[in-house]
This record gives sequence, structure tokens and C-alpha cells, in this order.
Amino acid sequence: MVKLIKVTKFGTRVATILLAGTMLSGVSVANAQTAPGPAATPAAAPVSPAVAPTRVIRSLRVEGSQRIEPETVLSYTKLRSGQAYTNETLDQALRDLLASDLFADVSIAGVETGEITIRVRENPIINRVLLEGNKTLKSDKITKEIKLAPRQIFTRTAVRQDVARIIELYRRQGRFAARIEPKMVSLDQNRVDVVFEIDEGPKSAVRAINIIGNNVFSDDKLRGQMVTKQARFFRFFSSATSYDQDRLAYDQQKLRQFYLTQGYADFRVTSAVAELTPDKKDFIITYVVEEGPRYKFGNVTVDSDIRDFDNTKLAQTLQVKKGEWFDAKKVEDSVTSLNETAGLFGYAFTDVSPDYQRDAETLTMGVNFHIAEAKRTYVERIDVTGNRNTQDKVLRREIRLSEGDAFNSFQVKRSQDRINSLGFFQEKFEIKQDPGSAPDRVVLTANVEEKPTGELSLSAGYSSLERFIIQAGITQRNFRGKGQELRANVDYSVYSKSVSLGFTDPYLFDKNIALGIDIFRRDYNSFNYLGSERQTTYSQVSTGFQVRAGVPLTEYWSLSARYGLTYDQVGLDKTTYFTNGVCDPLIAGRYLCEAIGNRVTSLVGYSLVYNSLNGGLRPTAGQRVVLSQDFAGLGGDVRYIRSRIEASKYWNLGKGFIFSVNAEGGYIKSLEKSRGAGIDPVRITDRFYLGEPQIRGFDIRGVGPRVQRIAYIDDANGKQILQPDKTQIVDDALGGRAYYLVRFEIEPPLSGGIRELGLRPSIFMDVGAVFGIKRPQKTVYACDEAGAPATGCFPVTTDADGSRRVLPLPLTDASGNRLYGYTAADGSGATTTCPAGLPDGNGGCNGVTPNTALNGTAPFLERFLGDSPRPRLSIGFGVNWNSPFGPLRIDIAKALLHQKGDDTKLVTFNVGTQF
Repeated sequence: MVKLIKVTKFGTRVATILLAGTMLSGVSVANAQTAPGPAATPAAAPVSPAVAPTRVIRSLRVEGSQRIEPETVLSYTKLRSGQAYTNETLDQALRDLLASDLFADVSIAGVETGEITIRVRENPIINRVLLEGNKTLKSDKITKEIKLAPRQIFTRTAVRQDVARIIELYRRQGRFAARIEPKMVSLDQNRVDVVFEIDEGPKSAVRAINIIGNNVFSDDKLRGQMVTKQARFFRFFSSATSYDQDRLAYDQQKLRQFYLTQGYADFRVTSAVAELTPDKKDFIITYVVEEGPRYKFGNVTVDSDIRDFDNTKLAQTLQVKKGEWFDAKKVEDSVTSLNETAGLFGYAFTDVSPDYQRDAETLTMGVNFHIAEAKRTYVERIDVTGNRNTQDKVLRREIRLSEGDAFNSFQVKRSQDRINSLGFFQEKFEIKQDPGSAPDRVVLTANVEEKPTGELSLSAGYSSLERFIIQAGITQRNFRGKGQELRANVDYSVYSKSVSLGFTDPYLFDKNIALGIDIFRRDYNSFNYLGSERQTTYSQVSTGFQVRAGVPLTEYWSLSARYGLTYDQVGLDKTTYFTNGVCDPLIAGRYLCEAIGNRVTSLVGYSLVYNSLNGGLRPTAGQRVVLSQDFAGLGGDVRYIRSRIEASKYWNLGKGFIFSVNAEGGYIKSLEKSRGAGIDPVRITDRFYLGEPQIRGFDIRGVGPRVQRIAYIDDANGKQILQPDKTQIVDDALGGRAYYLVRFEIEPPLSGGIRELGLRPSIFMDVGAVFGIKRPQKTVYACDEAGAPATGCFPVTTDADGSRRVLPLPLTDASGNRLYGYTAADGSGATTTCPAGLPDGNGGCNGVTPNTALNGTAPFLERFLGDSPRPRLSIGFGVNWNSPFGPLRIDIAKALLHQKGDDTKLVTFNVGTQF
């Protein structure tokens, strides 16, 4: 019902019914005949009926029109001055005027005299259209659907139609209890405001999905194939629990597809009924199905009208095999495979149709794939559209076909992959194939949709590796639209600082040669933990540049070469680790003192790359193998050969699942002479390291060879033991000369909503190890250990209970004489080499009073751990999120296999850093 609200001069609203019937003023046309007089003869003889006199319109005028001209009003009727008229003529004029939707009321006067007056009351003009009560549907979404709008003519029909449209919008949202009450507010100058008062009501959910007639598969199994889900508490955030009529039809199709893949070729849904509960809150959906018998594949043949094909060999390559259960998906895939095969031979528009031979007695389904006659096609033209910033040549040089070439579907697919790998355009880009000007011509169209390739970032974040991080960078991956990359980055954290500039031109001077250069300065501080305090061990400042060049060898193979020059400054904190201006091994450890110094590394290397991935950023198929070697020693102070191999493979498992395996390994061999006993020929800064983030489930550099320094302490009973608190153990990772790492990862399919949020979860397993360095010499031995020197070792004695006790190092002078402490005459503390008495000035001692023996470094045990090629293994799950405040990666991993000394870690996360 539409209500009319009149606005009086006092501002009150009076509601009247708008949908009342149209009233005709004057004499009713249907009763326009004169009634018989009172003196009529009651019984008259029958006579011939009188002929009604002809009535003519003497004058014709219009009253009540305001906006509409009288001539316009008359144009909607067939009435004209001087024209004869009847009751039917006038009735038709009334209907024509009302059908125009311009008038709220129409009447005709002067019927008897012929002086016809048409009186009209015009429909009002809409001033505003207002929506009240809508919360789940935004006003702009509703106004786009309705037809009423300001400055249009108000009609009751339009109101009813818009009410129906709004109700339909809410039904699409699953709100079948929604009610719409239209009202209108009368204004001056025959204007109105239209108000739709909306009661959205609750969302109608699917309470139950019943399936009748299924004997082979359970209800739960079949419900799992449907998009619509039953409303349950754990699906609170799911939109699949709301009823949608279109989704009901789609679910029927999904059921049929499922049964067809299981061999039930006769399956059908005989009925699908959705019943709304009386309270309009829920739906109960009932499917009635007929499963039918299960079929196997019969004879599978190929019948090709194209002479180039061997029908028998083609049939052998198909997924469909005789004796297997019938599967419509395999038939569909076989059709696609035959089309692709035809495309390899240059037939772009091949028609492959499967012909089924059903045998109800043997329950077999024979399939004959018929390949219709087709002409070999050639590329007539290649069109590139949609690239506003990117130059045409950037795309055309990635297309592996030229105009005039024979069509090849494999080359078209390869062109798509190469363009996708650029990362400049929309995901899932495809090259369309359209018929050309002749049957043997094809037009290839690369219609791209560019996405931003420039990145300007200024972010702050927190990393479990580097604590607080500040990053600033600018990168343009499609510089000047030529596909060139230009970048500049500055990173700052408590333990690392870096600045770098880089430029890469993948096609130097439009030749198939890539050239790049990088200039950098990196300041890195290695660290360990003592308790909860993170303390720096050595610092490394690297300044240098690298020049890179690469050329393709084949479609998938390429070769690149590089030269780099780096100046490294490796040092230790002199206030912490130095004594008398010299690195003190008792504090830093012998292995760290050996690492300090300045050196120049002049390095030349190459990489041999095989790459068939179908994308650069998020590949879903293909593989990549990289073999690289670097030779350091072309001048400079460092000489070694470092070899590495990396391999990646991606599989699309179907239904949105992507499985990948990434493996890598490396070995570094020193070309320098021995640097001393117990010193590895490869410097600590040139070795391989493993841990977070390479192998998840372990801490930073938490895998591989390391030295732990453990202090001796006394327990509550006074017995000497090794420090049991792991947080009080000094743990220094040494790296290795060899390593391997394998990562298995699977990414599940995501709904559109989750993808829009930028979430990318994964389940993974990591396996790896780093190993192979020379066992470092101990900084200090206990005097009873094998290999201990005669002096400079921790003295060992025996407690009263017979247990072994390691004593501190004696404090000695520069000549190695033990020092003792005594109290001088002025009361201050002093040292002497005399065990008793005081120095007599002649090199002897005078007196018998014993002095206190002074001790140096407290006793500790150094142990070398982790140098083993045995695999470390971890499993877990993680998620990447392109959050509004920067990319975030969270991993939860459990180390299942680890060696003694490895540092494990359950949760790692990074915010504000690239991953």
C-alpha cells in the first residue's frame, strides 16, 4: 500500500490512501441516457427500436493542466472538434490518458451537450527519493536498481515496481522477510518526496539440506559438493549458508558433475524444492535424485578428418582408458588435449566432439573423439591493446610468434607465460585467438590490463630477527615503459643498516642482452644471546658494486655473468673484546679473533638458468634450475670457489591446490694456504648459514656448526657443575662450507573474499643442514684434557668427596709469573710475584707472610657442536598477508629432527619487511 502524507501549513502529516480508484466527475458515461417519464404506458405494443441521434463534439477544451500544454493532453486521445463521439469513444479517451502515466485523475464533462471538457489532475514531480531503515544494503546500491529519481513524474505503477526491485535485492542477500512500505510527502508546486521505509528483517539461512534417492554416496558427501551450506555455528562468517535461487540451480549442476566423474552417466535431479519456514527465517531444501547404474569406459577411439594425425597414436595419449570407471572430466580433458595437439600442428580452430556409445546391458560407455576437417592456420596479425604506459615492444618481444608464422598453440601458451612473468599486467592474462580475414588466418590479441609497477615505500616494522626496522625505498619495475628496473633502498635496524642502488635493462639497446649494476653499502652485526640480552659479536661493513650481464641460449636456457668488488671491514668491539689493544681470545673466543681484519674481494661468476615457470611472482606450474659458480681471487685478498645449485618445481594439483618443491645446495672451497692449526681455510664471513628464515622452526643461524662456552658454577651443595641454564650459555654460530635445503609447500585454494584481503596461507615441511668446517682449537683447555698445553690451562684439582673441580686461570704478569695480592703500607692493594712476604728489590722475596693467589678468567668449557650432515626437519603452517601497514609473514613450525646445539623456535613473524 502506498500512503499519501499531506504537509499542511502547520507542518503536520495527514495520511490518506493514494491507491483509491479514479473518480469521474460530471455525468457517468455509462448512464448518460435519459430515464423514462412517470406517464409511460405500462404495456405498449412492440415497436421498432429508435435510432440514437448522432452526437458531435461542438467544442473541446482541457482544464487542470499545469505543466502540460492542452494540445499535448489532447494528443493522447482521438477526440477532435467536429468529430462524432459515442460512450465507447469517451471511455477509450479516459483509458488512453491514464495509460500515459502523466495524470493522477481524469474526468470528462459536457457529454450530453457536445461541449466536451477534459479535466485532469497531473501526477506530481518527484523532489527526492529517500531510503530509511536500510543497514545491510547501502543506499547507493539500492538507488542504482530503482527507477524513481528526482525530477521524474511520480506514478503508482513505478512505486510498485521499485518496491518489487528492492525486495528482490534483499532476497538475493537471503533476507526473505524484508518488508518495504512506500510513502509520499506532498510539497508545494505539485511536488512530492518519495520515502521507502525498509524493514530488512533477519537473514534467511538454510536450516537443512535433505537429499532423497541417494544410495551410493552419503548425504554429507553430496552436501560437500554443493556451494550452499547448512547454517551451523562454525559457519558464522560464511555467506554460503544464505539461500540463493541461482545457487540452488548451480548446486544441481555440481551434483550432476560429481556423479558424472564417478561413472553415473544416467544421474539426474528429478526435483529441487526450497521451502520457506512460516517465520520466514530459514529455508529447507530438498533434492530428489536418481543415481542410475555405474558405467565403465568401453572402446575409446579417435576419428580424425585431418590427415596429419595418426588416430591410433592419438587414442593412446588420452587420459580415457577402456575398463576404467566413466569420468566426464577425463573426457573433457581429452577434448582439450586433442585441441592442444592440433594447435601444435598449426590448426587453430579445430572442432573436437566426443560421440558416446552407451551400452545399457554391459554398462559400458564407448567414446569416439571426432576431429573435424580443418585448415592449417597462419598468424595474420598480432594486436596489442590496453598498454597505456608500457611500450608495444615490451610485449611483442615476449611473444614467440610473428605475423605470417604458422600457428602453434604451444608457442601461444609460452608467450602468455612470458608476459605473465613480467609482472606488469593482470594475473591470468591470456592471448585470444580470433578468426582472421580468411579461414586459414588467425588474429592473436594481447589485451592487457596494466597494474602499478612503481613502489614508493616508507615503513616501520618489527622483526623477530632484527627487532625494530625502518625501511625506505623506491622501485620502478617498468621504468619509462621499457621494462627496465630502477631501485633505491635504505634499511635501518639495531643490527643491520644498508643502502643500495640498482638498475637493470633486460634488453640492452633492444638486443636480447640483459645488463644490470648494483652499488651497495651494508653494515651487519652478528650477535648471540646471553640470557635475554642480545649482544653483538662481530661487525661487518661491506662496500662495493656488482655488474651483471645475461643472454638467452634457448627458449628456456639462459646464461648470465657477473663481476663484483667488495671491501669488507670485520671487527670486534674493542671495549668489550680487546685487552691492551689486542683481541683477547679468553673473552671473544679464538675463532672470532681470527675473523677480524680488512680485506678486498674481487669476484667473477656465472649462472646457468633453466626456467619454464608460468609466472614470476606466484607461479603455479613449471620448473626452474640455477647452477652458479663464483671465483674470488681475480685480485684482492680472498680466494675461493663457491658453487651453488637451486631447483624449484610447481604442480597445479587441481581444485586450486598448488604444490611446490624448492631445493638448493652449495659448497665453498678455499684456494688459500693454511691459515694455521685449527683455523678453517674459509673465513667465517664467507661461509654458508642456515636458520630463520631459510629453514623455519629454527632460530636465526640456529642450524649447523657452533661453539658453546659454558661456565662452571657450584650447585646448592657446593658441587661444581656446568651451567644448566641455556640462556646463560654463550652460543656462536660458525657456519659451514657445505649446505643443503629442501622446502615442500602446499597452498590451499582460497575464496574470493580471502584473496581480496591479501591472505596467502600455506603448509610446509623444511629439511636441511649446514656442515663441513675444521674443528676449531679450544681457547683454553682444562689441564687434564688431552692436548692441553703445559701452561695456560685451567688447573684441575679434586674436592674432598673426590669429585673433579676446574679452577680459574692463574693471573700472571707479562713474563708468565703468577701474581699474588697483598696489602701495601698505605693500605692499598698491590700485586707481587712472591707467594709469601714482599719483594726484596734483588729479585727475591723477604718475609713469610703468605700472599693471596690472584685468579684470572673463571673456568668454562668450550664445546664444538652441530657439524653434521644429518637432516634437520620441521613442519608447520604460515600465512602471508599484504596488510595495510605492510607485508606480514607469520610461521608456526615444529622442529621434529635436530642435532645437539641447534636452536629451535616455534613462532616467527616479520612485519614491514619484504618476504
